[in-house]
Amino acid sequence: MMESLNDVSIVDVRTPEEYLVEHFPNAINIPLDSIAQRLEEFGQMKKPIIAYCRTGNRSGMAVSILKQYGITDAVNGGGFEDLKQNMK
Repeated sequence: MMESLNDVSIVDVRTPEEYLVEHFPNAINIPLDSIAQRLEEFGQMKKPIIAYCRTGNRSGMAVSILKQYGITDAVNGGGFEDLKQNMK
């Protein structure tokens, strides 16, 4: 369904505590509330950027924020379980 994992950046926008419990392999943890402060990191990431959270709600907000700042190649990967199914 998606590109190879080597060709994308996967960002977990959940809290560091949620990330520590379980996260997608090689996902970068950038919590939703720190996205605006860390835009430079997003600019340097491989594109597309796939954001995920627990249900897809926060990742949707994260993608909106990134697009407001001109990072248009960002996708809502949905919830963690959805992403695991879609990236197999």
